[in-house]
Amino acid sequence: MKSNTARLILIVTMSISSAYAQKISLNKENLTPHLSQLTFDDQYGKNAIRVVKSPQVIKVDEPTYVKINNLNFGNGTVELEVMGRLLPNAPDSARAFIGLAFHINSDDSKFECIYLRPTNAVSSNQIRRNRSVQYFSYPDFKFNHSRKTNLGEFETYADIAPNEWIKMKIVVKGENATLYINGNKNPSLIVNKMKMGADQTGGLGLWVDIGTEGYFRNLVVIKDR
Repeated sequence: MKSNTARLILIVTMSISSAYAQKISLNKENLTPHLSQLTFDDQYGKNAIRVVKSPQVIKVDEPTYVKINNLNFGNGTVELEVMGRLLPNAPDSARAFIGLAFHINSDDSKFECIYLRPTNAVSSNQIRRNRSVQYFSYPDFKFNHSRKTNLGEFETYADIAPNEWIKMKIVVKGENATLYINGNKNPSLIVNKMKMGADQTGGLGLWVDIGTEGYFRNLVVIKDR
C-alpha cells in the first residue's frame, strides 16, 4: 500500500572492520525541523521532502534546516538530490537557496554548510553567476564575511538552475570539503581549511534560506573509518 507520507531513503555506510550498509526510510518521526517548516510532497512523481525557512527568521545564513535524527557525521561523503524554487512572495534578494548543513553541534549554535544559489547560475550578470555556490560556517563566517576577507575563495559558478533536480556530492576529510555537481568528475568547489577546523563531528541538516521552497531526496551518507 502506498503511504500518504512521502519517504526519503538514507543509506548509511560505515567503513569498519565488519562494514555494513543500512537503509532507513525517513518519515516525520525521523526528522526535526529547526527554524524551518517541513512537509512531505511529490515532485515529478518521486518522493521528496519540502522545507521552507520559518518566516520569523530575518537574518540569512542561519540554522534554518531540518535535522536528521540520530546521525553523527565526521569525515566521509554525503550525496543528495536537491531542488530550489522561489516562493511566490520571495524578496528580490532570494536565490532559491538550498544545500546541506553538516557538523551541526548539539545546540545548533555551530555548523558548516555548502549551499547553492540556482537563480544566480542562470543570471545574465556575470558577478551573480560567479556566486552560484557558497560555503559558510555559522555563526562567525557567513557569506558576507567571506566576501570581505576572502573574496571569491568560498563561492563559485556551477551549471545549475532553479526548478530542476540537482545532485550534490560533498566529500569531507579533515578540515577540507569538496563539492561535486550532477556526477561531474571535477569538483565545482574546493574548501581548504574549513572554519571549524579538523576532526569535527555533528549532525546533518537539509538547509534552505529566505524566499525558497527546497526539495530533498535520495540522501546517501558514507562514513569514513
